[in-house]
Amino acid sequence: MQVFYRAHEMTAFVAAMQTQGHSVGFVPTMGALHGGHISLVERSLAECDTTVCSIYVNPAQFNDPADLARYPRTIEADLALLEKAGCDAAFVPDDGDIYNSVASRDRQFPFGYPEEVLEGDHRPGHFQGVGKVVDRLLEIVPCKKLYLGSKDYQQYLIIRKLVHDILRLPIAVVPCPIVREADGLAMSSRNVRLDAIDRRESTLIYRALCWTRDNAEMLPLQELKAGAEAIIRQASMLEEIEYFEICDAANLLPVKSIDDAAGVIALVAARFPHVRLIDNMMLKEG
Repeated sequence: MQVFYRAHEMTAFVAAMQTQGHSVGFVPTMGALHGGHISLVERSLAECDTTVCSIYVNPAQFNDPADLARYPRTIEADLALLEKAGCDAAFVPDDGDIYNSVASRDRQFPFGYPEEVLEGDHRPGHFQGVGKVVDRLLEIVPCKKLYLGSKDYQQYLIIRKLVHDILRLPIAVVPCPIVREADGLAMSSRNVRLDAIDRRESTLIYRALCWTRDNAEMLPLQELKAGAEAIIRQASMLEEIEYFEICDAANLLPVKSIDDAAGVIALVAARFPHVRLIDNMMLKEG
């Protein structure tokens, strides 16, 4: 596996691969890699000739400086995992290579409604930061396919809008399934911050989502939400359920019934003493 630390070197590698007729798949990450990230790499390896994975903790998408400071950084272990998975190239830039101009730092994107709700409501500015880094990364790695995890479902919708509607790039944005631990907890880089009690009780989020899915055809949505929140509140260390919402999977607009949209998804964010967890589950596939 080749490792690149400068943008021009990474772009030159991609150009060389494309000159040889290689399709390039790209997996952008913030490091602290786990099985979920590796599943994206494996999907790209199966579908593309060359796979690139970036590791960059993007300060622009953190609205809480303390959260940025606590974010795990495990670059040596990450590179070892990527090499073991068979990744062709890793890109490990610094802030100067990503935010190399005032324009790249200050650009704003018209994401509209999907930016204003759920994560956007609780993390002001977060998705603008996501947009900035993805815009720049796609300049450096002009890929054929971009692979994203579905745990950050709202982020997937935002990035798809950025790529297709705003930047109008000929890139396929590929959502990949959530990878879970044996007990159902969605894999996340932040899970390392769960203590023993938080870790045990965090599975109530998955239990609540499964209960919602299993009862989606039988109960009104308000009863579904109330029942799911009651399950999560069994966690003794829970600080707050920031949201538990049931939405149209295409655009995150609220629905009043499971029949209101072709696809319906439940999304949740819950805060524990040491970490904030998000998760989601499709209640009806569109």
